[in-house]
Amino acid sequence: MAKYLITGASTGIGAETSRVLAAGNELFLVYNRSKEKAEQLKIDLEVMGAKVHLFQADLTSEEACIRLFDEVCLVTTSLDALINNAGGLVQRQSIEEFEWDLMLDIFNLNTFSLFKVTSLAIPLLMKGSNASIVNTTSIVVRHGGPTATLYAASKGAVDTFTRGACRELAPTIRVNSVSPGVIDTPFHHKVSTQEQMKTWAEGNPLKRNGVSKNIADAIKFCIENDFVNGESIDVNGGLYIR
Repeated sequence: MAKYLITGASTGIGAETSRVLAAGNELFLVYNRSKEKAEQLKIDLEVMGAKVHLFQADLTSEEACIRLFDEVCLVTTSLDALINNAGGLVQRQSIEEFEWDLMLDIFNLNTFSLFKVTSLAIPLLMKGSNASIVNTTSIVVRHGGPTATLYAASKGAVDTFTRGACRELAPTIRVNSVSPGVIDTPFHHKVSTQEQMKTWAEGNPLKRNGVSKNIADAIKFCIENDFVNGESIDVNGGLYIR
């Protein structure tokens, strides 16, 4: 029974990753506001054969991150994988309008929380089997996005962190990232119009946007393939090609 901790687990990519990893495994799911969805997900995952623990935490504060791992350590002494999935665009804003508080909000959510959670998880991962970390970034790291430049920069920092951490934590812990393209999830329901989603789908070589399972399957691949390390895996249907 492998042990996986997933942040941002109650909806979208996090929830689907939980489903993909569920059968026969122990899941430690972290959510913030979506309590009802998290509780229903727990029920569904247990039907699928998982042992599930739920934790509520606003990871944008150091104190909350520390409290989370105090709680996690009460129920386990090891982890086999950490999936850093929590994050969000927060708010669109053009460069000439940047506000200091918004910069802090975006980096606290997407970058600093991930750094701290990773740091706190290392002692547990050191005791795991084929231990790995998978970070969720974004296609905007590759090509930018008007009014989403702060978000892109926060995810770009995660990409750089991934490469550094893979060297520092090897050979005991592997570190990779998955970079989603346009994925039809609650993330976009909040910050993108239907017209934008349609335009992106039409501009994709596959003529469609992705779904959460496309990303969940890539995360599972990173966890299971023990010779993948320091990679950023693009899952975008060809919208961005290296």
